[in-house]
Amino acid sequence: MTFVVTEACIQCKYTDCVAVCPMDCFFAGPNFLVIHPDECIDCSICVAECPVGAIVSDHEIPADQRHFIEINRELADHPAFKRLSVVQPPMSDHARWASVPDKLQYLQRE
Repeated sequence: MTFVVTEACIQCKYTDCVAVCPMDCFFAGPNFLVIHPDECIDCSICVAECPVGAIVSDHEIPADQRHFIEINRELADHPAFKRLSVVQPPMSDHARWASVPDKLQYLQRE
């Protein structure tokens, strides 16, 4: 089992989760965070830290978010996504995006 960052993180990019991760397995892209599935130790500490509920277990992920399992795997190894181990401010307009559904089209990979 591993944990997965889902669509709710897009355009928000809160990093409270990064501060508690004992494995430093979060990677940050332009407007989204991912968890490296091969580095996550399934401790679940990060889940409670996400103010938008974007982090879920891969065993409990809703069907409409299952594609984020592969997105996390892919982007954790993408050169544009860098390991993040310290808290950074969320995106400037995060409050506006926090409750917006269907944000996949806004995910920036580069």
